[in-house]
Amino acid sequence: MELEKFSYDNKVVKAFIIATVVFGLVGMLVGLTAAIQLFYPIFNFDTQYTTFGRIRPLHTNAIIFAFVGNAMFAGIYYSMQRLLKTRMFSDLLSWIHFWGWQLIILAAAISLPLGMTTSKEYAELEWPIDIAITIIWVVFGWNMIGTIIKRRERHMYVAIWFYIATFVTVAVLHVVNSYEIPVNFFKSYSGYAGVQDALVQWWYGHNAVAFFLTTPYLGMMYYFLPKAANRPVYSYKLSIIHFWSLIFIYIWAGPHHLLYTSLPDWAQSLGVVFSIMLIAPSWGGMLNGLMTLRGAWDKVREDPVLKFMVVAVTAYGMVTLEGPLLSLKNVNAIAHFTDWIVAHVHVGGLGWNGFLIFGILYWMVPRMWDTKLFSTKLANLHFWLGTLGIIFYALPMYVSGVVQSLMWKEFNPEGFLVYKNFLETTVQILPLYMLRAIGGGLYLIGTIIMTYNLIKTAYAGNFIANEAAEAAPLAKEYAAPGSGGWHHRLLEHKPILFTVLSLIIILIGGIIEMVPTFLIKSNIPTITSVKPYTPLELHGRDIYIREGCVNCHTQMVRPFRSETERYGEYSKAGEYVYDHPFLWGSKRTGPDLQRVGGKYSNAWHYSHMLAPDAVSTGSIMPPYPWLFEQTIDKNQTAKKISALRKVGVPYEEDYESVANDELDKQATEIVSNLKGEGIEVMPETEIVALIAYLQRLGKDIKAEKTAEIKQ
Repeated sequence: MELEKFSYDNKVVKAFIIATVVFGLVGMLVGLTAAIQLFYPIFNFDTQYTTFGRIRPLHTNAIIFAFVGNAMFAGIYYSMQRLLKTRMFSDLLSWIHFWGWQLIILAAAISLPLGMTTSKEYAELEWPIDIAITIIWVVFGWNMIGTIIKRRERHMYVAIWFYIATFVTVAVLHVVNSYEIPVNFFKSYSGYAGVQDALVQWWYGHNAVAFFLTTPYLGMMYYFLPKAANRPVYSYKLSIIHFWSLIFIYIWAGPHHLLYTSLPDWAQSLGVVFSIMLIAPSWGGMLNGLMTLRGAWDKVREDPVLKFMVVAVTAYGMVTLEGPLLSLKNVNAIAHFTDWIVAHVHVGGLGWNGFLIFGILYWMVPRMWDTKLFSTKLANLHFWLGTLGIIFYALPMYVSGVVQSLMWKEFNPEGFLVYKNFLETTVQILPLYMLRAIGGGLYLIGTIIMTYNLIKTAYAGNFIANEAAEAAPLAKEYAAPGSGGWHHRLLEHKPILFTVLSLIIILIGGIIEMVPTFLIKSNIPTITSVKPYTPLELHGRDIYIREGCVNCHTQMVRPFRSETERYGEYSKAGEYVYDHPFLWGSKRTGPDLQRVGGKYSNAWHYSHMLAPDAVSTGSIMPPYPWLFEQTIDKNQTAKKISALRKVGVPYEEDYESVANDELDKQATEIVSNLKGEGIEVMPETEIVALIAYLQRLGKDIKAEKTAEIKQ
């Protein structure tokens, strides 16, 4: 059969590689800044655009979508063409994808410091950017599926399976979680409330880790690791089991982020069961990767590419064992809301994603520029700096997490909390935060060295923009019964059917978890005393969201004695029915605020936001002076009321016409109260609205208790 000549497109891969390195450096620098802010608050720089609450989501989005995302696309575009023996379906779609993705990242980099955020973890970007993500993701999928259909290789290699699952699942996750009602071009409210919003968000959040940070990287592991080791994948059959079991089980595990919360117990239990089941397919993939290196361990000692890849796969194995263990309720009771979770996430991010990216870049760049790596010694130096960086980052955070939990829960012989003041537990771990920053600094230095090494490598070679290749056209032949895995090979011959089956598999878990939570009212019992937020409280809540307070404060009192003693009555599902979005949080750098209403005076809140350290000695919270100068936009009140009514908040018809009158009345009461404490403030300033919101928290439950006592 005559071979067809064609070429692989390396230009778009080069563009994604450059974006990966640039955004990797930026994202890590922002992360290091955020790490320093937690023990040296002056690094908040006294501006509203660089506080920890705004920098932290900028860091996570830069690393996940800019660094890891661009690297994912670089690896997929490079490997897919060679596995399918064809150029990408459309050069135009490739470039629309590239530039569209970079514009999305730019929009995120502008909007997040400006406080335009939904507050939902890993999904903070506002609705216009969400629409852009959807469009560009469709372009990516269109280009990928088109390439698979026009392939010259009948067999769809295992990496392609993971790429397909990534495309369909991320599309579903993003669209479902991004259901929101716009208020204006820069603000929206989640279409879900409270418990339901939390379930959807962590179904998305956990599976964004699964299908954006894991499945595409498993696909790239299956391509680049065998290439670098010059060995075939250890087991094709294990690959089949690994793939289908992983994508089916992963989608169920989201509720393990919500243990001991107001989520119904049955949903929590499902999350735990499927999380434990995840160990098997995850470790199947890890072992398949490591066993591929059988007979190549001498090469591992010499080749920095394989060193990075071995540590990456090992880190994957560690975090996919630790994650299920953290889903056990007795372990979760210790670890959740602490720095233990931060350590867990970063072993995955720095070890699994980061090191695999470094290994792949060191492998791809010399080949695309037709030369050798500029310096193996520098690559090895990068490896050891990165490894030390991970150790110096993770170990202090594990210790910090245990210290936090033990201090939060410690009672004296008389039965009182030893550390009633939450700040005591924060001050204790500041040296560990310093060590964490040193680890992040080492990791960043290693990445800078890699950048230099790759630039010198590129300058030493000649870039191959269109890499010549040849292959026979696709033959109409099928695997015969009796050959190994022939049933699955038949499925691999039908990419559209394969894609549809992958979609069905990942939909099952989400549907079974979400439908009962939304349709069965007994899952979220109502509380008669819980009322919608007043207009002033609503403005204050939006300021709380804008400033990223949810990054440090939870609003979820769990049913532990240590928490009810410190904060008050444990949280009920019915408390959150008007919360669009939910604000349960995932980390306590500061105390829980669900019962803070009425605990302190208005004057205390005023002074605390102006100079936290003056009110609470040793506080690492930054000041918020702009809240005392900026005013709320009362022109937005009616739009906010209208948008929330559309998602089910029972504001009366035509309430918009009197909303600002009620807002002024409540603001005047707060201003009058502050004046009695010697504080002069204008009623329309943002601090007044924020005080109104904070003083509301927990009041509904207190009203319910008061009503019960009177009866």
